[in-house]
Amino acid sequence: MLDTGKTSDIAPFIKKIVSEHPDLDCLINNAGVQRPLDFNKMSADEFLEKADNEVNINIHGPMHLAVGLLPHFKSKPSAVIMNVSSVLGYIPFSIINPVYNGTKAWVHFFSMNLRTQLQKAGANIKVIEIAPPSVGTDLHREREDPDDNKKDKNPNALSVDEFMDDVIKACKEGKDTIGAGPSEKIIERWFNEFGPDYNKAAGV
Repeated sequence: MLDTGKTSDIAPFIKKIVSEHPDLDCLINNAGVQRPLDFNKMSADEFLEKADNEVNINIHGPMHLAVGLLPHFKSKPSAVIMNVSSVLGYIPFSIINPVYNGTKAWVHFFSMNLRTQLQKAGANIKVIEIAPPSVGTDLHREREDPDDNKKDKNPNALSVDEFMDDVIKACKEGKDTIGAGPSEKIIERWFNEFGPDYNKAAGV
């Protein structure tokens, strides 16, 4: 077990896991928390305590795991780093989640830059970003209604099975940025608008 919010535990964990499983060639950064945080209803201390913990889990953990595993992955014939962002990293329309939205935007841009740098260096490491829409998981457990992402309350939400069907299909198609259900069109809009500028800057 690893608490990805405790970055001091990550390096020893990596050392242990690659020693016990030397064939490891895939990292899925899926750990994350989403907290409703209101600047107007919380003291600064309360807000920052919760926000710092969310940043540690959603940003520092995935970054330390990805970067820490790069030397091991570079020694493999091929490897995959899969980072789970969110449609909210593209359009932050869940106003009650200001920190979560920002952390998922970070995952999106980090994944793009990591992918580009590794490709330019010729590393055989594929970086995949998955940007889910609302999916019927327990992610909303800290909301007033923890089930507001379930289909019976949000018809636009996907069930876990529907989400996985879309992700598996996109993986088989070789996509490196993957949406599901309603997030697919938002991702497409983003890349249609900004993709050419990014590719020009990246020289790809």
